[in-house]
Amino acid sequence: MAEKQEQSETPHRQRLTGTVSSVGGEKTIRVVVDKLVKHPLYGKYVRRRSKLAVHDPADTAKLGDKVEIVSCRPISKTKSWRLLRVIRPAAGSAVSGSVGKG
Repeated sequence: MAEKQEQSETPHRQRLTGTVSSVGGEKTIRVVVDKLVKHPLYGKYVRRRSKLAVHDPADTAKLGDKVEIVSCRPISKTKSWRLLRVIRPAAGSAVSGSVGKG
């Protein structure tokens, strides 16, 4: 019985990876998810892009970070995804903070 209860606490959620394209407002980031879809008639692979509003409660993600997001209950009108983890920080984010003028 305890085994069933543990499984029900962690339901299967959709996970996607994408890049942070903007950081707008408090606790909200915009993530661009790119995917390849096969054209139904011609068979050529076409790039498709989705821009998703993602909940980031700790404000950990920065512009350009590669992140993993997971679906969740609707938090607002447009937000129904939340940040799971930062996979790879942006290339210039660590360097730009240590560079000073003078």
